Amino acid sequence: MFRGTGTALVTPFKNGKVDYDSFRRFLRFQLDGGVEALIVLGTTGESPCVKDSERKELIRIAIEESGGKVPVIVGTGTNSTQKTRELSSRVFDDGADGVLVVTPYYNKPTQEGLYRHYGELATRVGGPIIIYNVPGRTGVNMLPETVLRCAEFDNIVGIKEASGNQYQVDYLISNVRTRGLALKIWSGNDDQAFHLCCSGGDGVISVLSNVAPADTVAMIKAVLAGDLEKARELHLRLLPLMNALFVETNPIPVKYAVHLLGYCENELRLPLVELSEKGIKAVEEAMKASGVL
Repeated sequence: MFRGTGTALVTPFKNGKVDYDSFRRFLRFQLDGGVEALIVLGTTGESPCVKDSERKELIRIAIEESGGKVPVIVGTGTNSTQKTRELSSRVFDDGADGVLVVTPYYNKPTQEGLYRHYGELATRVGGPIIIYNVPGRTGVNMLPETVLRCAEFDNIVGIKEASGNQYQVDYLISNVRTRGLALKIWSGNDDQAFHLCCSGGDGVISVLSNVAPADTVAMIKAVLAGDLEKARELHLRLLPLMNALFVETNPIPVKYAVHLLGYCENELRLPLVELSEKGIKAVEEAMKASGVL
């Protein structure tokens, strides 16, 4: 699918509507920064609040701007297996290269339920599937052994790992390598991407790269190439910004940060609201300190 940096893209809004012109400009900023994948309509893209007609147009524009240079991956996960299957099939029909499927939230399925959920998708959806494990949002942690079971399906190609548990990440990487599996493992947490890649992972699906695509790409390329001194320097320089982008619920801070760079309005859809004054100060200071602003 890809190795390196994929950006979990914000969705620009203006006066209550999707700002497609800003989205195009933002995609070009990302591609000029060297990102290796575009992730449309993930959590950072406020996917629960985007209408079906808007989804279709955002996907179309991303595919058009990418021009086949990097894969376009679309978030399709819901807490209904049937709805996720339908959404996934639809985006593949629209020309997407892969789907990012978060573990079902609120339902709190068992590990067996998670395995059957992804197994149903793998056997019924005709394209590459990336698992997204983010228990802080979903209320359920997909354990490594369940992920390894799912890796038996040829079209489950990777996992965005955002459990925050470094032992779990390392255990998964170790078993993927020793079992000779093709599963790719990307960090879902920017502040752990350096460490995941040092352990043998494949990169990051990033919030940070919305505002610092070139630096994020450079950091991940360096660590994957074994240039740990350069990678460490970039990681430590960007670390305060990584933290600032999560001072409030994602994507509230990063939407403000992208706005400061001139690529979108500082507009979100309810139930998300604009960044607080305290958050604004934290984001601006971190952007200046890191050299982004």
